[in-house]
This record gives sequence, structure tokens and C-alpha cells, in this order.
Amino acid sequence: MKNIDEHTITQAVLQRLQHTPDARLKEVLSALVTHLHDFVREVKLTEAEWKAGIDFLTETGHLCSGTRQEFILLSDTLGVSMLTVALNQKKPPGATEATVFGPFHTEDAPKADLGADIARGAPGVPLFVEARVHDLAGRPVPRAEIDVWQADDDGLYDLQRRELGDERRARAVLQADAQGRFRFRSIVPTPYPIPTDGPVGRMLVATGRHPWRPGHVHFMIRAPGHQTLVTHIFKDPDPYLDSDVVFGVRSSLLGRFVEHPAGDTAPDGTRMAVPFATLDQTFVLATAP
Repeated sequence: MKNIDEHTITQAVLQRLQHTPDARLKEVLSALVTHLHDFVREVKLTEAEWKAGIDFLTETGHLCSGTRQEFILLSDTLGVSMLTVALNQKKPPGATEATVFGPFHTEDAPKADLGADIARGAPGVPLFVEARVHDLAGRPVPRAEIDVWQADDDGLYDLQRRELGDERRARAVLQADAQGRFRFRSIVPTPYPIPTDGPVGRMLVATGRHPWRPGHVHFMIRAPGHQTLVTHIFKDPDPYLDSDVVFGVRSSLLGRFVEHPAGDTAPDGTRMAVPFATLDQTFVLATAP
């Protein structure tokens, strides 16, 4: 019988993986085992700490549901999500940069006509967005599909408001016109804290970190022949641009949200009785490989 100790166990596990049929799975699991074992040895992990880690991951899984993804939140706050994006979503010069997907996207966003008010009653300062989708040569990308979502003025996504049930606010799916243009009305994004009532929140407290994200609007843009773009447009200025809890800010993604006083006319011709803002934005898609 072979005696396995703290020095030989890693090689023993790697040998058991040698006959994994899928080469990529073998590569990933082997690297995971190697680094995980090295981590345990480096910090001299105690059995109590091992148990605490198992409990932490178990609770993280229990909090996941159709409207909440605590594991994505954990990945985001540890920088793993943005690292994965950076490795896999390298864009050619001139293309709009990608950033984290986030845990609040949903597949049942309502379709909306161009110019529609997608806020649908969500609280916030009115925002009018005029945007366009181009390719790297500056040509319009016709009929691109735009999936947009954001938090409201209270820092909450519709999925976090139990009183709304299945009602969707501040999100929609639109289609650009033949010139790649699209427009909609929503609300000005504001900073908000990520959910802190679970294990990820406790981790932030334990490490002395704040839970805040700078104000932003999410966009996912798809078009045949082009790479799908998942990105944000961040409001500038914002107090958390340099300390985003999920490390998602890119200087190229700072948007110019222009403030207008009450009484001014909005881009859709409405004379506004309240202050509002406008955003003019161009998204540039890279060609699909």
C-alpha cells in the first residue's frame, strides 16, 4: 500500500487524472489541483479553516436562485470575472471594450420600440439615450439587437424588488434601425452597493472593502458577423470610478451624461417639466473570428 503524505498527495491526484478523456478538462483540473494544493500548503490551512471555507461555499450556493447569482457576485468581487473577460474579450483598436456581465441580467426582458420609455415607472432622473452601432471601419451595423438593463435611483434592479413580481423595469431589448441607430428613454444611473446580506457581503466586511459600484447602464449588443459585445457605460464623474467593487471600470467606457434643466426640450421633442439628462454614445463592434 502506498503511503501518501502532504508532499506526495498532489502527484497522486494528478496521476489519477491522467486518463481523463477530454484533454481540456484534464488540463484545467490538473492546474486546479496543483494550485489548490500549493495554496493549502502555503497558508498551512487548518481543518477549522477548511470547514469554514466549505460552509462559505455551501451558503453561497444556497443563495443562488433564478433572480440572484451569488457565485457570480463572488467571482466579480474577487476579480475573477474581469480577469476572464480580459483574457477572452481582447478587442482590436477602436472596438468598444467589454466588461463584466454582472448577476442581474434576465432572459425575459420585454421587447421595446425605438424611443420607448424602458424605465416603466422605475424611480430616477429621466435619461434620453441616442446611440449607434458601427463596425471598425465606421460603417453602420444595421438591425443590431441591443439588450439594455440598469438599476433604479434606489440602487435596485427590478429583480431585487419583490413587490414587482415578474414585472420588468429599466430593461428592454431593442433593435437598431437600418443605419445602426437606436434610442430610448430611461433613468440616469446612480452608484449602488452590491447585495451584502450574504457570504459575499461578509467577505467584504471582513476585508475592509466597500460594496459600491459606480453608476452605469449595461449593454449587450449582437449582430451577425460581429462579436457579441457585453459592456457598461459608466456615468462620469462618480465617486466610485476608481474603486469599483467588481473591478469593471474602463476609461474608454466613461459616458458623457449631459444635464438639462426643467423646461428644456428633450431629444424626442417633449418639453420636460423636470430636470433630465442626455447621453450620446457610439458602440463599435469587432468582426467575428
